[in-house]
Amino acid sequence: MSGAEGEVALLELPEPSSPGPGQILVAVEAAGVGPWDELLNGAGWDVGLRPPAALGVEGAGKVLAVGMGVTEFAVGDRVLAHEAPLPGGSGFWTERVLINADHAAACPPGLGSVHAAALPVNGLTAAQALEKLDLGRGQRLLITNGGGATGTLAIQLAAAKGIEVTATASPAAAERLLGLGAMEVVDYHDPNWPSTVRGGFDAALTIAAGTADAALPLVRDGGRLCSLTSDAPAEERGVTSWDLYLEPNAAQLVQLAEQAAAETLKLAPEPLPLSEGPAAFARVVTGRAGGKKIVLTLP
Repeated sequence: MSGAEGEVALLELPEPSSPGPGQILVAVEAAGVGPWDELLNGAGWDVGLRPPAALGVEGAGKVLAVGMGVTEFAVGDRVLAHEAPLPGGSGFWTERVLINADHAAACPPGLGSVHAAALPVNGLTAAQALEKLDLGRGQRLLITNGGGATGTLAIQLAAAKGIEVTATASPAAAERLLGLGAMEVVDYHDPNWPSTVRGGFDAALTIAAGTADAALPLVRDGGRLCSLTSDAPAEERGVTSWDLYLEPNAAQLVQLAEQAAAETLKLAPEPLPLSEGPAAFARVVTGRAGGKKIVLTLP
């Protein structure tokens, strides 16, 4: 979907090569769309795309072929994955994609392809951020942009550990986030929102761009701040501050998929046909997705 000039459009692409050692060829059934896809399109995240190529670093489908040495999957198995870099030079927004087998997770029987494709990037980001923040029961966590696809998963994963979550979001999302486990939801439209919450958080997870500086004073001395928007502020008062960059992790993805299949981790993706990929891309990168996770589906 990305041509040599960076235009996102529907393209006829060559078939991927046969899987090499440790690789699998997957017939894509659904593929996730996220703001990071703009970075793939010649804007700063080099995952080995070779235009013209399909965008997309996450998706779900069935294994068509396995390379030498692959023992964990067989032809016909359903899988989901986040893959970066892309060994085939092309991503998931297409009929077939070549990925590394050790980055794929088995898709549980109770998890449909649309929900499976909605999970990898946002789920792994939330899980890896919480792992590094290392909070326990009764500790307090501030999450900015709690209403987005990553924020809603982070709220659920944190609440399941007994962590007390305060999230910023729109008033329209408040009831939904409280139902997912947030203890308090703060209106991010209010420019004075930092003064409306009780400080002393053990940690902050900043998902909305430009909120890390506002969140830092709300974290207690010696606490932690994790930014997902590459704007972690300088450390002060013993507060550890860092930017998180996602890594593929099949073991974590297996666990997330099992939780999603059991509906202990709730997802609400918006499916659209692959033919609407360029329009979906435009919606997401311009912030017009309304906090929804868009998933492209293949017939």
